Amino acid sequence: MSESITTLSPAERHRVVAAGFAEQVAAVSDWDAAAPVDGWVARDVVAHLVEWFPGFLAGGGVTLPAGPTVADDPVAAWAAHSMAVQALLDGPDADDTFTHPMAGEHRLADAIDRFYTADVFMHTWDLAASGGVTPDLDPEFAEQLRAGMVGIEEMLRASGQYGRPVAVAADADPLSRLMGFIGRDPEWRPDDHG
Repeated sequence: MSESITTLSPAERHRVVAAGFAEQVAAVSDWDAAAPVDGWVARDVVAHLVEWFPGFLAGGGVTLPAGPTVADDPVAAWAAHSMAVQALLDGPDADDTFTHPMAGEHRLADAIDRFYTADVFMHTWDLAASGGVTPDLDPEFAEQLRAGMVGIEEMLRASGQYGRPVAVAADADPLSRLMGFIGRDPEWRPDDHG
């Protein structure tokens, strides 16, 4: 990755991050291959992103159109879902106030960026690792995400959405530090879990 996505607008950052995830989706040869999230396979990584976010948006009164299911066609499900999210970011309501009972009040584009695009970025690593690949993810954005989560670590761990941290080397790269922070072993390989 040549240029950092940290300086992009929420709409442009999602476009880049979603495209990176789509590359990993297109590369999957075994949807039942183990993934780095305990108990998940590759298909579950896509299902997680496609399934949790519409409910989050609905909590703030925003409806995302339904698309194909991940069970039927993970590639089509991801394409339809990411296009629908991009349409929100590119659309006239992106600057509207989005009020969510748990997440508070944000500009819609900022809520998508903070809660969803960051999640897609992190799960890109999961899906790539499931296929035995290390994705080309922006190290600067990885470090920005990790640094932003350090201050709310206790809350994140209590949510059950993040595993216990995995120790990484002091000189580990930013992506490995982020993955270790959110409970992934940066050394995880599918061959060890097949």
